[in-house]
Amino acid sequence: MREESPEAKRPLRSGYTTGACATATSLAAARLLLGGPMTETCTITLPRGQHVEFSLTDCHLASPQVAFASTIKDAGDDPDVTHGATVFAEVALSDAIGVKFQAAPGVGIVTREGLSINKGEAAINPVPRQMMQSHLEQLANQYNYNGGFDVRIGIKNGEQIATKTMNPRLGIVGGLSILGTTGIVRPFSCSAYIASIQQGIDVAYTNGLQHIAACTGSTSEARAQKEYQLPEMGLIEMGDFVGAVLKHIKHAPVAKLSLIGGFGKFSKLANGHMDLHSRSSSIDLEELADKATLAGANKDLCEQIRASNTSLQALKLCQKHNVPLGNIICEQARSVAAAMIPNNVQIEVWAIDKQGDVVGHADWRYGQRPSRQK
Repeated sequence: MREESPEAKRPLRSGYTTGACATATSLAAARLLLGGPMTETCTITLPRGQHVEFSLTDCHLASPQVAFASTIKDAGDDPDVTHGATVFAEVALSDAIGVKFQAAPGVGIVTREGLSINKGEAAINPVPRQMMQSHLEQLANQYNYNGGFDVRIGIKNGEQIATKTMNPRLGIVGGLSILGTTGIVRPFSCSAYIASIQQGIDVAYTNGLQHIAACTGSTSEARAQKEYQLPEMGLIEMGDFVGAVLKHIKHAPVAKLSLIGGFGKFSKLANGHMDLHSRSSSIDLEELADKATLAGANKDLCEQIRASNTSLQALKLCQKHNVPLGNIICEQARSVAAAMIPNNVQIEVWAIDKQGDVVGHADWRYGQRPSRQK
């Protein structure tokens, strides 16, 4: 039986990125090659100046020319798919000055344009590269070493773990990405997820797609495919982070953006919420009742909506009375979203139920329609 969780709330614990882990392991391996000690820990400096000590699960000379070091990634209390994964570095000395990065097993290779790393290179993002290069250059100065380093970064079982991420859709094949901009994972910041959303939009835009569909989940994605038969690259798995999509479209203004998701989630967007998760925003039945009046709901129906248990129950009540609440929610959600993106991007909103059936729709032409008469 599982131990009961404590009643008292505790602060959520931060963790460290794969980029920070890669920096610690590459530094430990390189130090060993240059004659340094075989240590059980390695301390690095994060981009914002914090000094952090990492425990090493291994640190040894694989050969006279190659050293190996590994650590277990600790993501703190963040629900990160790489939490508990083994990140490792294999480092060799090189006559060529500088640091050359390669992918070891478990780290992917970039196969499409549009990412921050060039096609054909290891999926090690710019900030982790800078962190490793900076630490290795300081190490070289400390040991009066005038050569360079060949660094291979890997993640144990990374190829399997990557199937739970958006990497395959982004064109990163063979494993995970080495990520991070601060070195720290903030609990429930979901920064890696948001970064994947941004990368997905960039890849679609760079590769010439004019229409993308941002979907809240697999059911809405299936609806997008049924409506538009978009290539996989044009499907953006946004989850609850509609705000991340709308903000990033400014940097990659495709011709048309379709937002497709559950009715309840888009009722939150209609109220101005950019994070649609229940921990950040709630469904407001009072607001639903007020919006239903715009669609012709009478007083009795509005009272039933206010007394509903769920947004879908409220929707079904309106459907029973031929009140198009779904369309009203989509129209208002579209209006909120349109205010955040460039004028030349056509935007539409599709609301679906749990079966994937359309319960509301507002297309980009809605913004050009005359106001409804009262």
